[in-house]
Amino acid sequence: MIEIENLSKRFTLHNQGGAVIEVMTGARLTVRPGECVALTGRSGAGKSTLMRMIYGNYLAAGGAIRIGGLDVARATPREIIRLRRETLGYVSQFLRVVPRVPTRTIVAEPLLALGVDAGTAHARAEALLAMLNIPEALWTLSPTTFSGGEQQRVNIARGFAHPYPALLLDEPTASLDPANREVVLRLIEEAKARGAAIAGIFHDEAARQRLCDREIDVTAFAPARAA
Repeated sequence: MIEIENLSKRFTLHNQGGAVIEVMTGARLTVRPGECVALTGRSGAGKSTLMRMIYGNYLAAGGAIRIGGLDVARATPREIIRLRRETLGYVSQFLRVVPRVPTRTIVAEPLLALGVDAGTAHARAEALLAMLNIPEALWTLSPTTFSGGEQQRVNIARGFAHPYPALLLDEPTASLDPANREVVLRLIEEAKARGAAIAGIFHDEAARQRLCDREIDVTAFAPARAA
């Protein structure tokens, strides 16, 4: 479902004389349906950069990123939008939403975008919000004023509203209390059981050991440095 071949990435620092920094070269990765792969490596090794390239936020310098047959590295913006709507979900650490939109609608939005009727979409959203212990009194409010932990749980609920065939998870259990951490772990296990291909950053070692079938150290993809 997720196939990466010979992927490379460089950044050009236009505010520093056009200096070019090579951050990744020759990256290879396959995530099969029903598999969870952890991206590991020291801080700054390129874990988040790799995730952002898979999602299409960063443009690859070379190589291929195939998600269900679509090469994200060469896809048009329209193709990437469709991929994100139907196939590839992304749970980041931070919730970014339009102000004043109710929490329930934010969680239901991935389903609404696919044409699911409002009643069904909102029922799924409410079930996830309840599961993640977001008080019902908050469902009609904007999450922009919620605590960091509440916003993270809203983000997780949104990411699991639609049964994406592929999922990217960026520290999904970070800063969660034990009860909510367990809910998130079960949601990930259920996604694996239905056949989702999952790649993620898991600094929570116990979660990584419980969920992940393999670990890929992205440090191996760092370009060789001149001595």
